[in-house]
Amino acid sequence: MPWAAARLSGMGIGRLTKPVIVFVGAVYPGQFGRLCDYLRETGMADSYFLTTPGHMERNRARGAHILGFKPDGNIVGAQSYYYTSKLERSARISRGVLSALTAFQKQRKIDVVVCHSLWGAPHFLYDEIDAAIVSYIEFPSFRAHGWDPAYPPDQSQRMTDRNAEMLNFHQALRSDLVICPSRHAKQMFPKALQSNIEVQLEGFDFAAMPEAEVASEPRPFTIGFASRDLSSAKGFETFMRITDKLVGQGVDARFVAFGGAGVATYGYEEQAVQRLHDGKVKNFRDHLLLKYPRAASAVEFPGKLPYDEFSKRVAEVDLFHYPLQFGVANWGLVEILGRGGCVLAPDRGYAAELIQDDINGQLLPDDDDAWIAATLALKDDPSRRLRYGQAARAMARAQYDLSAVAPRYMGLFKQAMLNRAARAAD
Repeated sequence: MPWAAARLSGMGIGRLTKPVIVFVGAVYPGQFGRLCDYLRETGMADSYFLTTPGHMERNRARGAHILGFKPDGNIVGAQSYYYTSKLERSARISRGVLSALTAFQKQRKIDVVVCHSLWGAPHFLYDEIDAAIVSYIEFPSFRAHGWDPAYPPDQSQRMTDRNAEMLNFHQALRSDLVICPSRHAKQMFPKALQSNIEVQLEGFDFAAMPEAEVASEPRPFTIGFASRDLSSAKGFETFMRITDKLVGQGVDARFVAFGGAGVATYGYEEQAVQRLHDGKVKNFRDHLLLKYPRAASAVEFPGKLPYDEFSKRVAEVDLFHYPLQFGVANWGLVEILGRGGCVLAPDRGYAAELIQDDINGQLLPDDDDAWIAATLALKDDPSRRLRYGQAARAMARAQYDLSAVAPRYMGLFKQAMLNRAARAAD
């Protein structure tokens, strides 16, 4: 149904003007930043991004639609009470967002506010602003998300996690719509809350990604791992363990792991490493270098690279291992597929939503021998690697390019407006 076709008094759906959509997040571009820009550039919506003053100032050149809100106090670092630190940070953010949106509403009517559940927290907005509220929740808690039993949380972390889960459950109940990035993430919520949750992964500007250069000289067969963080949840230990075995078998290959060491992760491995080594080992990666010495001698770690350099290096990888252990959405994996990468991934969880076995990659059980056998088979089968890569590129771009996802988001935002209208009528 086109926007102008629905005639709901006072909700903006029936207006001939474009809907006014305000995205909220402490970081810009961050979550939904590029989508916000795209909706404005294409004329699909009159979209704005509300962020913290520093990010607004740094991005002034990107347009006057980048607006600022001032959190009600410091949101960086420790808060006043450890066990409610995420709640307190979210409250400081939400109080500042409410003030900014209240001022905005005096100038223009807002149709939809799209908030990051923690970094643009909407829980102070309910019943306070006249707009449909959409909350983006990546996953409700680490309890639901999962963590490696070898690196468990301590009691204080479990208690803190329960408060964050409480905040997300409240948003799932009170928001006019919740968006999760995957079916896997949606299933982490109680069934009673799932009816108000829709699944949509953020879009990618594939056209802006540099095309891979054709190698001028032969290079060694390269096996790669790529993720924002070299963490247990992303499967980095699995990559190192399998690499250790491949090197032990004398496999002639180059190994490279892209990602940050010692950065924030979706698990508790960093604290476990500090305790195990009494602080003498810097991070999880260095712990694994001790644990898997053959892999340590073979794997290259480029570290954090400028994006153009990262693009060049990723294009040199012949086969990606993506042994995701716990995760609900991995933008890096979508980018690798959209670039035409050949990927091995687990036959469960989020990765299985992106990859169709033997079509745009290969799905494998949690068994090292299966991963090793698949790696060796693909190493000797360049035509199959090419087939997987071509299908991966075509399918990822068809499903996740901004041109494809933007209309879906507009449909979700309209759904949120209808939900709000129905609530108001009760």
